Amino acid sequence: MITGFKEFILRGNVVDLAVGVVIGAAFGAVVNALVTFIFNPLVGALFQADSLAKLLVVTIPSTTGAPAKLMFGALLAALIQFLLTALVIYLCVVFPLNRLNQRVAARLNANQPAAPEAPAAPTQTELLAEIRDLLQQGSR
Repeated sequence: MITGFKEFILRGNVVDLAVGVVIGAAFGAVVNALVTFIFNPLVGALFQADSLAKLLVVTIPSTTGAPAKLMFGALLAALIQFLLTALVIYLCVVFPLNRLNQRVAARLNANQPAAPEAPAAPTQTELLAEIRDLLQQGSR
């Protein structure tokens, strides 16, 4: 059982996944700081609020007597954070890897000799003419 666990943990995919999760968490912290300390104050300054979380707050009555708060600004901050994360991941990871894969594929295709062209298949007219000739030979 311990040997099987050891093989599972040391498998390449598990290690790659663990590294990806750790880097993703660290990257999430960077994007969160960017949104919290850069974008929130900028948008807050535009709308005269401390941050996005305090912007677009709608209070509604509740059954407990204390008003409930709908915080649309916080949702907007989360959407901005998501879009920034997706954009940076695309620009820093996905786009370069796609370009690298294209270059590798182009090199592999350039190094392989061109496949000989297969002879063209006979057309329907040619096949019918051949069948006709065979039938004429068989009837003689």
